[in-house]
Amino acid sequence: MSARSTGANPDDASIVVTREGALARVRFNRPASLNAMGFAMGRLWRDVARELTEDDTVGAILIEASGPAFCAGGDVREMATSGADGAAVTETAHVIHDGIRAFVESSVPVVAAVQGAVAGGGLGLMLAADYIVASEGARFVSKYAEIGLTPDLGVSTLLPAAIGQRRALRMLLQDVTIDAATALDWGLVTEVVPSADVAARALAVAESWLTGAMGAYGQAKRLVRAGAERDFAANLADEAATIGARFDTPEAAARIRAFASGKDAR
Repeated sequence: MSARSTGANPDDASIVVTREGALARVRFNRPASLNAMGFAMGRLWRDVARELTEDDTVGAILIEASGPAFCAGGDVREMATSGADGAAVTETAHVIHDGIRAFVESSVPVVAAVQGAVAGGGLGLMLAADYIVASEGARFVSKYAEIGLTPDLGVSTLLPAAIGQRRALRMLLQDVTIDAATALDWGLVTEVVPSADVAARALAVAESWLTGAMGAYGQAKRLVRAGAERDFAANLADEAATIGARFDTPEAAARIRAFASGKDAR
């Protein structure tokens, strides 16, 4: 088990990372600030993302949060009181974006356990996950225009990719708050479960990847994520190369033999 901390108090970790075998758990840990991401926390997010996605011993990642909310986006209060200018905000956005890219572009599947409010950039952090388990009480809102700002943390790309351009524009231009049932209907989240079950269900999803064809899950995630950014021919070439490479792995060979003989491949 390991913990990462920021700020003057080293015991006050804004992001806590724990390892349970091949599972890495990343916990936002600023509940008093609704897990809003400030300058230091943003740097920590990037460093954690890079380290975990470059570690061959990590087979699945679970993103979760302490307290009543998943993430309220950027720490606007810190921005307003720190004396930071627009250049500093841009630099921090780049840093956090590097972390989001690491999670999205990696071949490690990521699940998020989401409760309470998800606002602004919190939407982008949530959508860095490939599978999202939300509580029945979760709420999702933009809030950018309310404070005179524009989308960041991948929201202008990841949100319309998840729910469609018209719905994304509705959220961004009207500051519409949607509930968990609507989020599920729109495709913003993968599952909605009772609040008491969110943590257990997200953990079960991560564990299913680890006990299944772990390498195949990771490559399937990578192909789908990369496919949105490339032309069709490039996607087909990657698919062909990847399935051939997977066919030669011990993991696939054992499962293919079991399937061909009529046995359970698991």
